[in-house]
Order: sequence, then structure tokens, then C-alpha cells
Amino acid sequence: TATTAARFVTEEVILKYGTPKCILTDNGTHFTATMMTELLKKIGVTHLYSTPYHPMTNGQIERFNATMDAKIAALSNEKRTNWDEQLPFVTFNYNTSIHTTTGQIPFELMHGRSPILPFDQQQPLITLSQDPEHRLKLNQYLSTLTEQAKIKILEQQEKYKQRYDQHRSNPNHTIGELVLIKILNMRNKFDARYEGPFRITRKLSTKTFIVQHVKIPTLTKQVTSDIIVSITQRRNLK
Repeated sequence: TATTAARFVTEEVILKYGTPKCILTDNGTHFTATMMTELLKKIGVTHLYSTPYHPMTNGQIERFNATMDAKIAALSNEKRTNWDEQLPFVTFNYNTSIHTTTGQIPFELMHGRSPILPFDQQQPLITLSQDPEHRLKLNQYLSTLTEQAKIKILEQQEKYKQRYDQHRSNPNHTIGELVLIKILNMRNKFDARYEGPFRITRKLSTKTFIVQHVKIPTLTKQVTSDIIVSITQRRNLK
């Protein structure tokens, strides 16, 4: 619910890590509700929404969810009724493992030190000492880790882009063009595969457009080029 989402943002994000500059979410009703909108507006957070039916917009979270789902499924009982009990352990496992993209351990990037795991051998004697330059050293260490992570992220993004570009077409849609929109939630194989015709009225980015139904002017959609098929292209597909 919107109340649960707002409480999570407040208690698990803001009160633990501070106020973020922006938050990217999907278009679920708990994120688009007035309560969430007003909360983020009052504290000065920019709320960005992913494009409907285009999970690549929020690709990092989608990939993270897939990883977490697999880990939770492996630990949960057969009926998956205790998945919430496994979540803290799975999260800790993820945060204390080397991340493929960054090459770093998330826990170390956040706290500036390596995590001590439950079965790590502890020193029998504990010595308390205070380093007057601890703050400076910690900032330098975190800066180094962050820069290394940024470099790794850019390298991985370039690899993903090259892999993606090898298997995608590059249509050049223009404002005023008549198009059809692919229907993604087909219930059976005999349903219509496209809806429309629509006319492109705005270009938000190289891949995102606003389209308006030709016969129903009040019907507009924000779509990406992945599900846009030009009328000419559709005729050639027949």
C-alpha cells in the first residue's frame, strides 16, 4: 500500500542514509498515490517513473530482484511461505559478496571497512585505540573504492551496450508518424497483437515517445521504440 511504501522510504532510507536527491520507481499505485507524491515533494526529492512495460528503464533493480529471487527461493520452504524470514540473510549475503559490475563489496563501499562474518576468527584480545587521522584516511579510502567502482560500472555498461546493439534494430520514428503499439499483456494467442493506429505527438528521448490514438484523441500513451511498429513496417510484415 501507499502507507507501507511511504513508511519504508522514511524509516529504511531517509532515517538511515539521509535524504536522496531522486528516487526511480515503477508505476505501481503505491508509488503514484498522492501520499507518496506529497511526501517526496515536501522533502525535496525528485520522483522519476520508469516507462510502463519497459523494465530496462529500471534495469539495475530488475537484475537485482532476479538475483534476490533466486537466492530466496533456494532457502525458502517448498511452499515459499517463509520467504520474508530469509530476506535479511539473503540481503546480508548480497551486501558482503563481491559485486560483478563494480568489482567491490557493497558493505565496504557503504561503511569503509570489510564486513566481519559470523564465522570469521576473532582476535582473543581487543585493543581500543584512536587514530587522529582516521576520518581523513576513511574518506580517502572510500573515494578510492568509489572511483574504482565507477570505472568498473562504465566498463560493464559499455559491454552491455555493445551486446545489446548487436541484436537490435534502430528505427528512426518522427513526430506525426502513424504507428501501431504492440500489446504486451496478451491473454491468448488469438488476441490482437497490436493496437492503434496512434500518431506520435512528442519525442521525450531517442527511444521514448508520447503517442495519441487517431480515433480516440483522449487516449495517449508513453511508449518506447521497442513496442512501436510503424504502419509501413507492419504492412511489410504481413
